[in-house]
Amino acid sequence: MNPLKKLFKQTAIYGLATVLPRMLSFLLLPLYTGILETAGFGKVSVIFAWFAIFNVLLAYGMETAFFRFFNGSDDKTKVVSTSLISILVSSALFFIVALLFQGSMAELTGIDSKYIRFTIYILTLDALVIIPFAWLRANEKPMKYAVIKIVNVAINFGLSIFFLLLLPSMVEGNPEGVMSAIYKPDFEISYIFISNLIASGVTLLFMLNLYLDNKYTFDVDLWKRMMKYGWPVLLAGIAFSINEVFDRVMLEHMLPEDIAESEVGKYSACYRLGLFMTLFATAFRMGIEPFFFSHSGTENPQKTYAQITNYFVIIGSIILLAVIVFADVLKVLFVRDEAYWEAMNIVPLVVLASFFLGIYHNLSVWYKVTDKTRYGAFISVIGAIITISINYAFISSISYMASAIATLLAYGTMMVLSYYLGKSRYPVPYNFRKILFYLGISILFSAISFYVFKRSLYAGIPLLLLFLALVYKLENDKLRQIFIKK
Repeated sequence: MNPLKKLFKQTAIYGLATVLPRMLSFLLLPLYTGILETAGFGKVSVIFAWFAIFNVLLAYGMETAFFRFFNGSDDKTKVVSTSLISILVSSALFFIVALLFQGSMAELTGIDSKYIRFTIYILTLDALVIIPFAWLRANEKPMKYAVIKIVNVAINFGLSIFFLLLLPSMVEGNPEGVMSAIYKPDFEISYIFISNLIASGVTLLFMLNLYLDNKYTFDVDLWKRMMKYGWPVLLAGIAFSINEVFDRVMLEHMLPEDIAESEVGKYSACYRLGLFMTLFATAFRMGIEPFFFSHSGTENPQKTYAQITNYFVIIGSIILLAVIVFADVLKVLFVRDEAYWEAMNIVPLVVLASFFLGIYHNLSVWYKVTDKTRYGAFISVIGAIITISINYAFISSISYMASAIATLLAYGTMMVLSYYLGKSRYPVPYNFRKILFYLGISILFSAISFYVFKRSLYAGIPLLLLFLALVYKLENDKLRQIFIKK
């Protein structure tokens, strides 16, 4: 099979595994914003931000190291066993220490003490499935990966609907019924985390076979090499999580106490409208990461990498313009409470930022396949410094707009840095005339639709159709070669 066709097929399945679960999560947005006030949703968003940071710490680069050593090893069983033992031990240590010092952890993070145990349980369960999910991807089992991911979020979605909508109605209709025993008023945030906890537990049950079938042989030398490879990935992951979510934490701490959580809630709700670009970029990344390693030893892999980036930019440019054109439609569908709409001006910035991040992940192939992951750490740290600096300097004056601008500048800088650092170390023949053409036209049309015509569909839809016609005219033959030619 054409390697590009195979990549897009796997990306489509990983997209299913990523898009459907996150779309189910996305459907929870109108539920959360309809039931929780802006301050309540802000509180939930800050806790989820800490989830993202701790997830990186508990993975400590082992997932990427697993891909690197699994694909290059003659004894893949030893790689699996060593990775599983490492994650199992580290997760158990975290669980014990976090429970013993949960008060200190709550104080450090600012998470309310009544939610801290939920946080610890969920983080531990999610850490334990890192290597099993990586194993599925490395063995090219995208369908099983997709099913488990979808089941996870379906359980979370179903329980959230039950706890937040159905249970209160049932108790109201029958106060003396059996459901009254599990219902607590003003318990909405806890119900959100209980739903997440149950879903994470079920996911681990699906993955237990890999743990049960493991021979548990630990190769110390292999582990040291994996850790050496993985620590820059950890550093990059921490920096990335700062770029992605730390703005919520900074907003909560730097804005006046009486409006902080409300502002975080508005920002987080409208930020999620950029999810469509994030879904595409994530699905693409999950497809290309194993592909990069498995094809690094083929003849002239750089040419294939360049083609992949071209198509990513083309599809991403379409998504960017489409989300901006239909931004007002999306806000009505998914952010029902008008109190959140005040933050709609961040949408073009965060969608474009997500696009830049996706391009960066494509450009990052050079340091991954050459084992120079320290450069990834360096680039991400630069992005984190930009994020923290801009937020620190401007949150007090322009609130969450500072966070949106910081995100855009951080990811844009990372994208440019990755290109220039990789140009001499692992040259890839990117077609930058084509990349800049599609990116530039998409940004121009988006700006005209959003800012000049004030999100009018009468102007936005023709611009989108014009862009689609342009792509079809220029790319039709090449796309046919990938998707139709045998």
